[in-house]
Amino acid sequence: MFSFFRKKPPSPPPAVPAPEVPPTAPAGPAAEATPAVSPAPAERKGWLDKLKQGLRKTGNSIATVFTGTQIDEALYEDLETALLMADSGVKATEFLLNDLKARVKESKTTDPAAVKGLLADAIADLLEPLQKPLVIGEHKPTVIMVAGVNGAGKTTSIGKLTRHLADSGATVLLAAADTFRAAAREQLAVWATRAEGNGEGAGGSVDIITQQGGDPAAVSFDAVTAGKARGRDVVLVDTAGRLPTQLHLMEELRKIKRVVQKAEATAPHEVLLVIDGNTGQNALAQVRAFHEALGLTGLIITKLDGTAKGGVICAIARENPLPVYFIGVGEKLEDLETFSAREFAQALLA
Repeated sequence: MFSFFRKKPPSPPPAVPAPEVPPTAPAGPAAEATPAVSPAPAERKGWLDKLKQGLRKTGNSIATVFTGTQIDEALYEDLETALLMADSGVKATEFLLNDLKARVKESKTTDPAAVKGLLADAIADLLEPLQKPLVIGEHKPTVIMVAGVNGAGKTTSIGKLTRHLADSGATVLLAAADTFRAAAREQLAVWATRAEGNGEGAGGSVDIITQQGGDPAAVSFDAVTAGKARGRDVVLVDTAGRLPTQLHLMEELRKIKRVVQKAEATAPHEVLLVIDGNTGQNALAQVRAFHEALGLTGLIITKLDGTAKGGVICAIARENPLPVYFIGVGEKLEDLETFSAREFAQALLA
């Protein structure tokens, strides 16, 4: 079973009493204590640096609130404005302010600069329910259907997700069910080639099922059937981008899901929505509409690099708390990473 929290430091093992050392045994370096938590890998640190840079606009607007000399109602009013401007939404903003005031009172904090750290804790606790692993292996193949509006970065995210899967040793079959968009098949094929040929050693194989101008549901059916026959670990279905207001196209998504279930009764095992982090509260509206239509199981949030609207994740956590499996801060394959509530909160207020 593959789990995509694999890049987080492992939990420390339970403490085991050290064996007694005879009096005659010399004391040496081996007697030194092992650190309780392993340090984060260098690649994760590089990712965190990118995340901090990507959230800089959002963070700067919030951080300026804590440059004053006292904690008063004016500070909280300025913070409320900053959170709303960052698209945290009314419900999440109200929740965070009340939580923050309680933390300030409990800790007896008098320094505005220290309040920023308490806000980071409040945001991390709010987002923690969204932090769940995307697990592969309970079903073979695990069928993942991916939806999103045009321009959200759906096909690109599928390519990056394929890279994560292949690097973990999973075999992947891609269904190019976005059959009418010009060059959609070619774009997905390029990403498949990049994912398989990343030059980092052995990984899982990547195949693709395509059909020019065909029925998206038929392509999806063929892909799931082929995935079962070939013993693939994962089948990723790329659907056509559409607005949730395009009711006839949303119905086509429902049809794809129904047809996938005919090919495999338990599928799709994951229904993911890719949303653009720059769209703010519109992203929340997309989550509601697609969830109602498809029964979403998780989210991928892209384009957080340079946005001033990074607080939208807080709005999602408060109003539609679906798991956020991945977040993206760039166009490169490695720019999609697993979501950590604590890392996000710290990067937001760095």
